[in-house]
Amino acid sequence: MTTDTLNRRLRALPAVDALLNTAAAAALEKRYGREPLVRALREALNLARQAIRAGGDVPDAASLLNSAANLLSRQAAPTLRPVINATGVILHTNLGRAPLSAAALAAIQDVAVGYATLEYDLEAGQRGHRDRHAERIVCEVTGAEAALVVNNNAAGVLLALLAFARGRGALISRGQLVQIGGGFRVPEVMAQSGATLVEVGTTNRTTLADYEAAIDADSAVILAVHASNFKQIGFTEQPPLADLAALAHRHGLLLVNDLGSGALLDTAAFGLAHEPTVQEALAAGCDLVCFSGDKLLGGPQAGIIVGRADLVAALKKHPLARAVRMDKLGLAGLVATLESYRRGTALADIPVWRMISTPAAVIRRRAMRWRRRIGAGRVIAAESAVGGGSLPGETLPTFALALDVARPDALAAALRAEPLPIIARIQDDSVLLDPRTVLPGQDNALIGSVRRLLAAFQSGS
Repeated sequence: MTTDTLNRRLRALPAVDALLNTAAAAALEKRYGREPLVRALREALNLARQAIRAGGDVPDAASLLNSAANLLSRQAAPTLRPVINATGVILHTNLGRAPLSAAALAAIQDVAVGYATLEYDLEAGQRGHRDRHAERIVCEVTGAEAALVVNNNAAGVLLALLAFARGRGALISRGQLVQIGGGFRVPEVMAQSGATLVEVGTTNRTTLADYEAAIDADSAVILAVHASNFKQIGFTEQPPLADLAALAHRHGLLLVNDLGSGALLDTAAFGLAHEPTVQEALAAGCDLVCFSGDKLLGGPQAGIIVGRADLVAALKKHPLARAVRMDKLGLAGLVATLESYRRGTALADIPVWRMISTPAAVIRRRAMRWRRRIGAGRVIAAESAVGGGSLPGETLPTFALALDVARPDALAAALRAEPLPIIARIQDDSVLLDPRTVLPGQDNALIGSVRRLLAAFQSGS
């Protein structure tokens, strides 16, 4: 292509003003705004110039406007979007952990649409405290003397160490110096608190005598971290919490338990290993117990600190408490979630516990319905995982719909690209869809997407 020909073709492109004076542009401007539209049109023209220089044709105005519309649509699409979790991982950290109950969603909606009594005492007609909203029900369902809710469990542990071990020693077993989700490590959290990390025992074995030998005049806290996201097997040992509590109190130290998963029900009742509960940690004599709200508790993201009333009162007054406090939406959702435990209806109300307690036979019937409606796939025995830093290595028997295609990676990617993305897993060169983690009401969307995509894959388009 000669320079003259190239320049002539480039000059054939319409100007931005000309594109703006069209009905299609007016519709885009109404939806996205004028400035974003102008930027998108300029970008569409730049892309067209690049294509022309590479030997491509000159696009017409309709093509340019369509290109701008696609750019605007991608730019306006939120990155935080709902998805269908068909992986079988119940507490999927990357997918937001625990889905909320209907009661929690309703409570959040109630306080979100207007004003609320977040820090207002109706009886006194004056300023109140946000701490009061969740404390009473947390104490009721756990048996704790007092409670404080912050925005996540790491913040709760950090606050406790700042308040009671800053500038002093915090003893922890080497086998509990774990890394939690997102690359955060317990030693780093402890370092931010200003506490002196005192490593006790070995990676696989730590005895009560190891702790006692490490206690000195600078010691303030024994930190016990529950290994909720990995499992040690073989020649291992950790002293029971009750023994650690007795040792700590004999020497005037506090025992702080980073419990993590926040189980309030016995997971062993559903064929899983027993996950230590908050109630058990308190009964063992822990002075403070910290746990998450969005794992096995089944509520919104939160860090919940329970324990001795005098210690919790000190935490409430600490300057960091304001920086990590819970907002009104989280508090409303948490209280509504805990109300299900108080009523004894958690298994029916809370999605996490419904998923855990659903028998495999029920899962199989649902997978068979999917297969009949889709007209393809195999229903196979599989395993669901609890996930979310809870019950490592533990699985629940399930049944999944296995889709056999020539390019399973491509089908999984196509499922993720759906308007309501579907997150599946690939196993033995098949795409697996596990009904256990697909919420009620999502079946039609999943079936429609899978049926259409399978037809496209079979036709080779």
